Order: sequence, then structure tokens, then C-alpha cells
Amino acid sequence: MSPASPSAARRVRMARVREAMASAGIESLLCSLGADLPWLTGYEAMPLERLTMLVVPADAEAVLVVPELEAPRVPHDDSLFSLRPWRESEDPVSVVASLVGKRRFLAVSDRTWAVHLLAIERALSGARFVPASRVTSPLRSVKDTAEIAALQAAGEAADEVAAALFAGEIALVGRSESEVSRELGERLVAAGHRKVNFAIVGSGPNSASPHHEPGGRVIQPGEPVVCDFGGTYYLGDTVGYCSDTTRTVFTGEPPAEFSELYAVLEEAQAKALASAVVGAPCERVDATGREVIAAAGYGEYFIHRIGHGIGIEEHEDPYMVAGNSEPVRSGHAFSVEPGIYIPGRFGARIEDIAVASVAGPIACNVSDHFLHVVA
Repeated sequence: MSPASPSAARRVRMARVREAMASAGIESLLCSLGADLPWLTGYEAMPLERLTMLVVPADAEAVLVVPELEAPRVPHDDSLFSLRPWRESEDPVSVVASLVGKRRFLAVSDRTWAVHLLAIERALSGARFVPASRVTSPLRSVKDTAEIAALQAAGEAADEVAAALFAGEIALVGRSESEVSRELGERLVAAGHRKVNFAIVGSGPNSASPHHEPGGRVIQPGEPVVCDFGGTYYLGDTVGYCSDTTRTVFTGEPPAEFSELYAVLEEAQAKALASAVVGAPCERVDATGREVIAAAGYGEYFIHRIGHGIGIEEHEDPYMVAGNSEPVRSGHAFSVEPGIYIPGRFGARIEDIAVASVAGPIACNVSDHFLHVVA
């Protein structure tokens, strides 16, 4: 089945959002910064001090309030929303308040700046606010055909960088982590990403820090290097969707202790990914990988959840973590990324993005999982 046009897809999303609002009794949805706005409109607002806000009343047309100087950037679709540019001499909060009117049960984007939300609260006396994610997150977490295609294209582009790493095209020994991080980012862009979101490089003892900030440490022979990188990829007329992958390599022949650790990790990642079937609780994916790691004696060294949802944002619902009993649904996109980290010594992580389907999980990253020896 060919994907619907972006405009058609957004009209479907708007209709579903309105249905969810009606079910929750929410009278108006207010979308500012964050992923909800581009998901619904195709417009990615700049993070300015000037207020941008999509007002979606339950019983009236949607209106996008934007600074006048930003209006030319908006891909305006009359079937979705009307455009209300505001001049520098106007108060945009008053504009939003007038559109909300007497409605007082409101959902507001989770990423809305506090300064704007506080001003809107003052302008709408007696209003009750809830996070917009109550409405949008369950809908956004299930990707449509075009979104899945964008995630797969992003994953393929990230795999190109992983392949270059495995082939020894990215020199490691004798270079600083920050130099390698910079090259990973450059290669992400060369592979088609519009921007780099992160490029973690942790070598030697720094490989035991899951979110290590690449620095001046020079990579040495005979040590692990964890490379976790991702960016934002644009496929056709879609908004940007994210890639995120982690591969661990070793600069020389790894000692038996590390090889054994990595074999446990590889098994945990494979079994966790295979467990992400439609209908399984999200927490089961985490537990499956964790059980393998714990059985091998490394349980205390796996210190984070096994996965997070991904889409327009790097991290979004669903989260594969203990306590999340939400069932995996067809169209859910998420990471599977177990790690083992021995403080002060070394660590390793393997990460793929996958999309759940009725036929089983579909991996968006297919680069090698085994432990490559590089220079």
C-alpha cells in the first residue's frame, strides 16, 4: 500500500486528535514547541522567544498563531488550519486567549516554554491544564506508512556510518573521542541526515558511561569504543524523523573477559528484540533482555531501560521499561539497546531501532552486531 500524501495523513491525524479530545472532554488543544506541532501541521517552529501556538478547539477550526516574520515558512493547508500571523506590536497571548474563548479544560504541549504557559494561565482565569501528550502521545506512538518509511530511511543512513566504522574507514587509535565524534556526525550528514542529534564516543573506561560526553581522551590500542549516534532525516515531504544506533568495537584483539561480556549482550539484545511482538507488554521487552544479563552475573551493571520510542523526537512513547504494561502495538517504533557497564573498566552497548508489525518486529538497523576488531 502506497503512503498517503502528507496533507491527507495530517487530516487523518487531526480527525483522530479531535476524537481523542472528545473522549477526554478536552475543550481545546494548544500546541507550541515540540513534536505535536509538526506532526499535525508539517510546520517545525523555531525555538524563539516569540510565541507560536496551534489552537485546536474541539468545536471550531484550528488556528496557527505565528510571529508575522515566521509566516512565510509555514506550509499552510487551509483544510487543516487557518493562519493567524501576529505583529510585533500585538500581544500573542491575548490572541491565543481570544481563540480559546470560554473553553477552560485545555491540553497544552509538553514542551511549551514555562514563560508562555504562565502568561496563558494568567490570561485564562480558571482554566485547567493537562499535558497534550494525554491526547497526542498514544496516537503519535503508532506510526503510519510514511513515518515507517522515514524511520527506515534514517536507519539505513545510520547503518552506512556503522559500516564505515566496522571497515576501519573511521580511524580510532591515536585520535581523541571528540575528533571521532565529529567525523561520525559529518558522515551522518553525508549519508543524508539534515542534522546531527548526538554522536557519543566512549573509549576505554569511558565506555562504562552510557551518555559519555566525548572529550580529549585519546583512544588507545586494546580497548573498547562505544559509538552511539543519530540524527534527523527528511524523506520527501515528511518532517524530520530520527535515527539512533549504537555499535561497540575493539581496538585490537579483545580479552576473553570482554568477549564473554559482549556475547551475553548480543544474546540479550537479540532475545529482547524478538520478544517485541504485538500484544506483548512493553515491560516484557525490557525484562527479556535483563533476564539474560542477570543470569550471566551482570545484572547490577545494566543500569537503564532497554528502549525508548522514536519518531519526530529522539525519545518518545512507548518506553520499554519495567512498570509499563502497555501492549506493543503494530506501528510502534522503539529502540532495543541493552548495555553492560563495569565502572572504571569498560562497557558495551548494542542498539537497533525496530518497528512492531503483526508479522513480528522489523529492524530499521541491520548493520553487524558481532564485535568488530578495528584500528
